[in-house]
Amino acid sequence: GFRVISMGKVFVIDLDYCNGCYNCFLACKDEWIGNDHGKYGPAATEGMGFMRVKEIEYGTDNKVKVDYIAIPCQHCKNAPCVAKRPDAFYARPDGLVILDPAKSADKALLQACPYGCVQWNEAAGIAQKCNGCAHMLDAGEKQTRCSEVCPNQALIFGDLDDPNSEISKFAAEHAAELEDFQPAFKYQPGVKYMYLPKPFICGEVTAEGEDVKGAKVTVKCDECGKVYETVTDFLGDFEVQNLPTNKPFTVTIEAAGFKTKVLTCRTAGSVNFGEIDLASLEDELEINKVVGSFALWFARTM
Repeated sequence: GFRVISMGKVFVIDLDYCNGCYNCFLACKDEWIGNDHGKYGPAATEGMGFMRVKEIEYGTDNKVKVDYIAIPCQHCKNAPCVAKRPDAFYARPDGLVILDPAKSADKALLQACPYGCVQWNEAAGIAQKCNGCAHMLDAGEKQTRCSEVCPNQALIFGDLDDPNSEISKFAAEHAAELEDFQPAFKYQPGVKYMYLPKPFICGEVTAEGEDVKGAKVTVKCDECGKVYETVTDFLGDFEVQNLPTNKPFTVTIEAAGFKTKVLTCRTAGSVNFGEIDLASLEDELEINKVVGSFALWFARTM
């Protein structure tokens, strides 16, 4: 989970509310293309965009999801770019990480960010990146261009040092849901995400050609022991989301009048079991009777 600590200006991006409209991307380009922002950098060129939107498609067959991840500069508290090239990058007291345009005439600066947020301005001959709209904040604005144009409020910006700010209250309320884009980096980014794409397990439960509604589905992570439960809908479908990546799972399906079905898988990606057919208990009893009768006959004839 995310601890509410003194971090200054931060973003929270909720993927559940992002519909891929690209307003943030377009607003950022509009703010920079053709506009010189003085000490924060000259005008960007047409091919540049300091806010990227990554489209992620995951799942298989008839169960495919699409998510959109907005990626500005991550404004890390433990910024690798500042550590690697302190001659060009610096962090402001409010937490925004800035690339000084007067010291950025070096293409090697593009390698300073592991998130790939630094770009080359061919016309100006310098490296540039998102500055968290520092020029707007200095002028008294409370929002960045990307946060003010988001129609679904999927992108929230504010000051975490102010306990009464909207973002402070939101971060405290949703602390368990906030995560980093690349948690393995451990750079303490000032951009937090909610509901990043994760593997899911799904399937359709049937019996004798009919969908089974209300079947209990238990999904257990064999490695961590965590258990997820759901029931099939009126079409016999089930789906368990937000599962850890590359873990072994046991899926148990139970329905009244049917034999329990146990399946196993690993979440190298999302898993779609497709149609899962349950055997009737009556059929099972009949089979057992036939097998039992045959065993008895065989024993008597020996």
